[in-house]
Amino acid sequence: METNVQGNVLVVDDDRNAVDILNRLLTKEGFAVKCAHGGREAVEIATAHPIDIILLDVMMPDMDGFQVCEALRKNPRTAEIPVILLTAKDDMETRVVGMRLGVSEFLTKPINKTELFARLRAQMHQRTIEHRIAHMLSS
Repeated sequence: METNVQGNVLVVDDDRNAVDILNRLLTKEGFAVKCAHGGREAVEIATAHPIDIILLDVMMPDMDGFQVCEALRKNPRTAEIPVILLTAKDDMETRVVGMRLGVSEFLTKPINKTELFARLRAQMHQRTIEHRIAHMLSS
C-alpha cells in the first residue's frame, strides 16, 4: 500500500451513479479505489490488482454478487479478500447465501456513510492482523 492510503478498495455495481458516489466518498477518506460496473470486470480487476476489500452489489445483470463471490473464492489469488455485500434486499435468505459464500459484512442500500467507513476500517484492521500472524508463522 502507498503511504497515507487506508487500503485498496474495489467498488462493484452496475449502477454507475452509485459507483461514482462511493468512489468519491472513499477517495476523500483516503482509500485507493478501483471501480467495476459488472461481475466479470470485478473478477478480472481483483485478479490483476492488489485489492484489500471489495464492496459488491448483489443484483447485477452479467454476474450477480453471489456468482462473483463464488468465482473469487475459487481463485487462490482472490479467495481471502474480504467482501462487503451491498444489498437493497435486507432479508435472511440473502444473508445466509452470502455467509455460505464467505461474505464478511452486509450493508443495506441506501448506505449509511458512517457505517460504511466503520465496517471498512474493521475489515482493514482484521486483514492487517491476519497478515501479521501469517508473517510471524512463516518466519
